[in-house]
Amino acid sequence: MLLPLLQVIFLGALLLYLAKWRGSMRRRSIKSWDQLFCQLRTDWSAHAVCDQLLWSEGMSATHENIWDKVNGPYGLWVMYQNARVLLEMADFAAKHASPDSPVDPLLLESIRTDAMQIRLYVLMAIMQYGLHAITAGARINAWRAAETYVLMSARLTRIMQEHAALQLPTFVAAM
Repeated sequence: MLLPLLQVIFLGALLLYLAKWRGSMRRRSIKSWDQLFCQLRTDWSAHAVCDQLLWSEGMSATHENIWDKVNGPYGLWVMYQNARVLLEMADFAAKHASPDSPVDPLLLESIRTDAMQIRLYVLMAIMQYGLHAITAGARINAWRAAETYVLMSARLTRIMQEHAALQLPTFVAAM
């Protein structure tokens, strides 16, 4: 008597989950550039991290000082949320690219990999921070997340230069 009831409840929950997932995929597929830009969190910027990691000659970021540059768990969480949006932007560019100049599939795959790595590093860093305050492991994961975030932003900038040049100034200002 109990087993059929549990099966019905499980099947109903599964159907509800699939319906919500399909609706979110439909909403995601009809988004425009402007809607994607509005989803980027602009209350935190990666400029301090970028200066340390990529663009300043002779400067090197270490895992000891990157925690402060990232702004701790707050900055990590913003990177986590922006990674999803950046991935959607790359998919949007690939979907709407002209047939004459398609987006490089290897570049898209590297952006997808970066987004998943950022999310993994951020979750590990926040978990380590929550359990043991600031440890070397949390700092190293924050450093890895920041480095991957900067590289992912640079890759997406390259896609935008080729396929959405008009939106590039807005994107650079948001990052």
